[in-house]
Amino acid sequence: MTTAAQAFRHIGLGVSVFGSARIPRGHPYYDLGIEIGARIAQLGLPMIAGGGPGLMEAANRGAYEAGGRSIGLNIRLPREKRDNTYQTDSLHFEYFYSRKASFFMHSLAYVVLPGGFGTLDEVFEAITLVQTLKQPPAPIILVGVDFWSGLMDWVRDQLLANGMISPYDLDLILVTDDLDEIVRLIQDAAQIEPNREPALPE
Repeated sequence: MTTAAQAFRHIGLGVSVFGSARIPRGHPYYDLGIEIGARIAQLGLPMIAGGGPGLMEAANRGAYEAGGRSIGLNIRLPREKRDNTYQTDSLHFEYFYSRKASFFMHSLAYVVLPGGFGTLDEVFEAITLVQTLKQPPAPIILVGVDFWSGLMDWVRDQLLANGMISPYDLDLILVTDDLDEIVRLIQDAAQIEPNREPALPE
């Protein structure tokens, strides 16, 4: 059985896309996921998503239909009983911790679509790894100003105001609806880290 480390040795660094498994086809967020997956593929970068339904499927679909490398890090869950069909590379995991490590060790940027507890878990771990220098600097982009603005208000009003994070920690996160800005940030990250080898967080 091929391990994630073996597979990514041939794939290299890509862009991870996180988002809800519960968003149906035809929803505006689903269409947005397709567009983001396609934009990443058009940059010539692997697109890494969770391999399940919803916005994971949308991102895989966008990359796949654009002719790019569409990677699925699949895990069996009550709401995710099958892999989506838009994957050029499918890897399977039993546990969340090994799946998440594979996202982080192989990503040069993170694009976060609207999502629930699983998405929040992924994005806050990405922020923590970059904040604590356990992972190299990487863009962490929350897509959807209307969706994410309440969370960011809470981060400022509670975490920052109570001294639980530093002011510069807010600079680790960008909230935007501008797809061109997202593409530019990913391009910049790819130019900064063109030869970095995938590696487990230390």
